[in-house]
Amino acid sequence: MMKVQIAPVPLAIALAASAWTSVSVQSRLPRAPGAHVVTITPPGQTGSEPAIAVNPNNPQQVVGIGGGWAGYSTDGGRTFTAVQPAAGNSRSGGDPSLAFDDKNNVFLSFLWIQRNGLPSYWGHGPGANGIFVRRSADGGKTWERDAVPLIEWKGDETDVKLEDMPRIWTDTQPKSPHRGNLYNAWIEWQLEQSIVLFSRSIDEGKTWSKPMRISTRAGWPRDDNGAVVGIIGTVAPDGTQYVVWNEGLNVTLAISRDGGKTFEPSRPVFDVGPPYFGGAGGIPGVSRAMGFPQVGIDSQRGTLYVTWSDFRNGDVDVFLSRSSDSGRTWTPAMRVNDDPVHSGADQFLQWMTVDPTDGSVYVQFYDRRADPSNRNTLVTLARSTDGGKTFTNYAWSDEPFAGENAFLGDYEWLTAYGGHVYGIWAEAAPDGYQVAPRPPGAAAPPARPRTPTIIKVGTADFSGKR
Repeated sequence: MMKVQIAPVPLAIALAASAWTSVSVQSRLPRAPGAHVVTITPPGQTGSEPAIAVNPNNPQQVVGIGGGWAGYSTDGGRTFTAVQPAAGNSRSGGDPSLAFDDKNNVFLSFLWIQRNGLPSYWGHGPGANGIFVRRSADGGKTWERDAVPLIEWKGDETDVKLEDMPRIWTDTQPKSPHRGNLYNAWIEWQLEQSIVLFSRSIDEGKTWSKPMRISTRAGWPRDDNGAVVGIIGTVAPDGTQYVVWNEGLNVTLAISRDGGKTFEPSRPVFDVGPPYFGGAGGIPGVSRAMGFPQVGIDSQRGTLYVTWSDFRNGDVDVFLSRSSDSGRTWTPAMRVNDDPVHSGADQFLQWMTVDPTDGSVYVQFYDRRADPSNRNTLVTLARSTDGGKTFTNYAWSDEPFAGENAFLGDYEWLTAYGGHVYGIWAEAAPDGYQVAPRPPGAAAPPARPRTPTIIKVGTADFSGKR
């Protein structure tokens, strides 16, 4: 294990920053209070599609992950120690997500794919694959070697499917009858359709229920607009689960009131723009980006929130809708980023969380408002203290980054507790970054040159106790 320090800012980036300072003065945002940013990727390594979690029983414990490396913190995210949850020959994979339970365990959910099907048409001839969960009982310092499979294919079955994009969440609500339950949902790519599968654990992740389908309607069978994608859930104080995903050009909601034993039929709750920004709809310098939704709940008000991003205004913006009647009706889309509408600047790959201690709503996103060329990218944190009616935007990251064909992943992540906010994101590595040689058997690099990416964690303090 090793301590990861913040790398000095390269001269090239400093010069690039000064070049656009004159055009960004009017759009400069106030700095998030107590803002602190640290790189958790070890030197020479890369990462994308990160996740982060804080222990509600001990907020000094924070765990982040992106790529094959994770980092654990015992000082509220000020410093991290790098670890490999799948060190040695144990199974590892992509699409990680993290969650603490009510007993101080932290769980890592991930997929493992030996071989995809055809490009984008994943369910056509895949090989061995599956969804797995690994546990740490000491705040991310050490991890169980053997991951528990929720579903696994050997690859030689006549009806082999491909499992994708798992997300884990937990019930830590003090008065919930299902407190301590773990939940996981993901996409199953089939030859003719895509569906959402769900599994739960009631024994601290030792065993998981047989996966069941919770999507009433199926999506199209490829990773593009029209599939069922971007599944994530949250838990209300009474234990009710609210699970959302994109289903074509809408956000769909599924509800369970019995700890995940059964679900009501899923239903579209509001329309959105295309959630997949690729090809002609791409964002300059980024290989692809997604506008998948997140869901959160204010335990005091009972308000549900959903955020997403789309390009209904021409450039990509971040939006929020809220429901005060348990998901039956939803407010019109409200823009979270506060730059001028139709500015031409993209705000994308958002993530939302609700602080369970005071109901504050936080949204994190990549932000290009300070660069007229729509290339230099910063990370912005937006905060609402009035039930999601208005947001204040804050600058969070230290310096802008720009890449070429950079794969930032399909998501970033955000969590909060007690007025402290913890975000994690991928950035293009600085110029001259030396990537360590690929280990034997690693996947070949993409044919088109790609700027490597590293993982950063940002913290902010709105508690007023600094």
